[in-house]
Amino acid sequence: MAPQSEIAAAEAAAANDVPPLVLVLMGVSGCGKSAVAQALVARLHWPFQEGDALHPPANVEKMRSGVPLTDDDRWPWLDRVAAWVDARLAAGESGVITCSALKRAYRARVIGARRGARLVYLHGERALLAARVAARHHEYMPASLLDSQLATLEPPGPDENPISLDVTPPPEALAEAVIAALGA
Repeated sequence: MAPQSEIAAAEAAAANDVPPLVLVLMGVSGCGKSAVAQALVARLHWPFQEGDALHPPANVEKMRSGVPLTDDDRWPWLDRVAAWVDARLAAGESGVITCSALKRAYRARVIGARRGARLVYLHGERALLAARVAARHHEYMPASLLDSQLATLEPPGPDENPISLDVTPPPEALAEAVIAALGA
């Protein structure tokens, strides 16, 4: 039997033969982007970025005040998300990032024609999403913004090749479904 270090080296070499993949987990508040991302990271051991952490301070203050963001508010944030995706791919690393990416134009900014970026669309019934948002504490995303997010949401079309998952199952099961859809 090979020593653990040889096994780890063989696994790393095999992983280097696989092109990098960045998963962009999208959906409205309460869909479980962060929880599913954490479950994926626990299984895949890929770098993770919470997309909300990339919001400029002005966006955070607007949301904290219950004011929905405009497209003009979102562009700098989406550029930061896209830069994270680009950095992973340029480094030859896979990764997982969360981003509401509610509109097709936002997804085009974040994913566009980037080879190696894949959309994971998490969706659910409004009642389930509202219950989840009401039961959690978020630093600056009040429950009152759920309806504005749902009104803004443009579900991805088949041409965007999303992995589309209903969020009723627990995050670990959703992570398994993503991995299965990737054929990993």
